Amino acid sequence: MAHISEYKKLSSKIDRIETKILKQHELKDIDLLTYKDKKESKISKFKYKESRLLIVKEFAVSSLEEEVNKRLAHRLISVNKKDYWKRRALINAWRVAGRENIDQLDENLKALEAERAAKEKEIKEKLTLELQKYIIIDEESRNEAIKELEEFKSSQAAKLSAFIDELNKIEEEKAAKRIKKHDEKVAKLTQKEEEIKSLRENVENTSYTLSEDTVLRVENLTMQFGGLRAVDNLSFEVKHGEIFGLIGPNGAGKTTVFNCITQFYKPTEGKLYFKERSGNTIELTDLKVHNVIKKGIVRTFQNVELVKETTVIDNLLIAAHTKYHSNLFSQFLHLPILHKEEVAMRRKALEVLDFLGLSNYANFLCWGLPYGVLKKIEIARTLMHNPQLIILDEPAAGLNESETQELKKIIRMIQEKYKCTILLVEHDMGLVMDICDTVLAISFGKLLKMGTTLEIQQSKEVQEAYLGTSGDE
Repeated sequence: MAHISEYKKLSSKIDRIETKILKQHELKDIDLLTYKDKKESKISKFKYKESRLLIVKEFAVSSLEEEVNKRLAHRLISVNKKDYWKRRALINAWRVAGRENIDQLDENLKALEAERAAKEKEIKEKLTLELQKYIIIDEESRNEAIKELEEFKSSQAAKLSAFIDELNKIEEEKAAKRIKKHDEKVAKLTQKEEEIKSLRENVENTSYTLSEDTVLRVENLTMQFGGLRAVDNLSFEVKHGEIFGLIGPNGAGKTTVFNCITQFYKPTEGKLYFKERSGNTIELTDLKVHNVIKKGIVRTFQNVELVKETTVIDNLLIAAHTKYHSNLFSQFLHLPILHKEEVAMRRKALEVLDFLGLSNYANFLCWGLPYGVLKKIEIARTLMHNPQLIILDEPAAGLNESETQELKKIIRMIQEKYKCTILLVEHDMGLVMDICDTVLAISFGKLLKMGTTLEIQQSKEVQEAYLGTSGDE
């Protein structure tokens, strides 16, 4: 058995090196995003600085009457408010007096109107005098100022272009240095990985290797709780890139299978093999539950498991905590690496929300949002990890017909964009039959039938499990 232990030990080393290589690639992406953000920020500041000079010149050749009327409308807001309350006071006083002396009320209202008109005239004259200092009225001088303005705009454009060119050169040099460091580290790690792989080749391979198109294989899975066998000697394979449905009556053991795959439960018997994106086959039973997600397996739950007291985008950022590479020391001192990672993760979260049509909810608290939206947020959290396998536990539960149709589109979109495999448990047979490539039916933890949707529909065993009778009776 020594060779088995040695092979697993070397495989574990390779796995750690691959994790470090992935980390360097992710840090390189973060650095590129950071330099891009810095460049955009500097360009924005430059544009703002230049725009202030442009505003002054544009204002000088603007229409005096238009500018006066713009500011007058703003100043009259407070005047109109005071006039409104004075008018109400006069009318209320007239009503309290028994609605007598209507002529006197009319005179008071007219006097109030005249007072308001005088105030408006006064403000307008004052504004005209103020703005005349800055706006060119003389036609000849105005024409010269307009020519200067056009020249200034063209010089500004040239200045901005030169600034961007210089900035691009500087930032690209900085980025190239950082990228070079990451590439050098990747090269060293890759060389070390190849050396360990060559050592591993000399050790007899007693581990299981999945076929090229298989992403998950379950062999003789058994899960026993005391005297109850929730899953009984179950075996099946899931192909890469397919939508695989797991169906069965209530209590058939579907969620237990999911919990075994994600290591929430350690199987009583059996093996679970999974192929990572790197092509390396691992045995899931060797992993701790919190390490499963790092291998590319993510899941949702039957009940919505969100942190409802936080915002939607914060829920996605919480889900991405395993993607952070800054250690406790970096976080305690708020070192630059932490800021870079937070910017990159927030950007990714916004992209995922936009992809699922949830951008408008980004800063909403999850508490009180519609149930259909909460289900979509749960799916959004899984996409923060670029998953290899997404496990959906009854995603359509509690959704109405239109929400189920939207869910169908979302699952197809995820499969297409993220090139991942989707494994789902679902009681909505319409959804399962519409989107699944392969369906596995189980009952009392045992396999009934596995095949295409048509084969499952025509299966007598499945009909008996669901209906208690065969389709011929």
